[in-house]
This record gives sequence, C-alpha cells and structure tokens, in this order.
Amino acid sequence: MYKRHQIGKLGEDLAVKYLEQIGYKVIERNFECRQGEIDIIALDKNEIVFIEVKTRTSIKFGTPIDAVNEIKQKHLLKAVKYYLYSRNLENEFVRIDVIEIYLYEHRYRVNHIKQII
Repeated sequence: MYKRHQIGKLGEDLAVKYLEQIGYKVIERNFECRQGEIDIIALDKNEIVFIEVKTRTSIKFGTPIDAVNEIKQKHLLKAVKYYLYSRNLENEFVRIDVIEIYLYEHRYRVNHIKQII
C-alpha cells in the first residue's frame, strides 16, 4: 500500500471514530460504483449522511476541502444518487459532508464541514 493510501485509510478510520463519538451510526464504508466512491455513509438521527474524508499532513498544496472541487462534487453527487436509487431511498433526508483530517506527528485534528452541496 502506498503511503498516501495509508494516510487516507488512517484519516477514514479517525473520521469513523469521530462520527461514532458524536452519535452517528456508520452504515457503510468505501461504497464504490461506476459513478464514483463514497468514503463513509452514516445515519445522523433521521438523515443519511454521505461523507467525503480528506486527510492532509501539510497544507503546502491547499487545505483538504480544496480537493473537493466542482468535478469531485459532481462525481460524489452522482454516486449518492445511485446509492439512493439502488436501495430505494430516494425519499429520505440526505446530506453531504466533508471531514478534514489534519495529521501532525502524533496528533490529529478533525474539522467537520456539514452540507457542502
């Protein structure tokens, strides 16, 4: 596994830990389809939340949210629509969030950005 994949997996694991601590129920991870990928799918009370996780060890090339550009948002939205359609959930309340994970030596910081689209 490449270092950036290891960092991404660590970030997703930390995001799941954070979500569970604040009361979300994680129902699926790494959902893949032709339209794209969704890192985490969770329940927050009566909402299905689709979460893109971006992890960085440096902001030299921009913050994590900067990587969720218009193209990434379009792919994410298509994957969300497919997920909802394939599970007959089109009438549910949904939201798309981004969780930024900043890694520093032996510490990390989580920034949860709700409703990006």
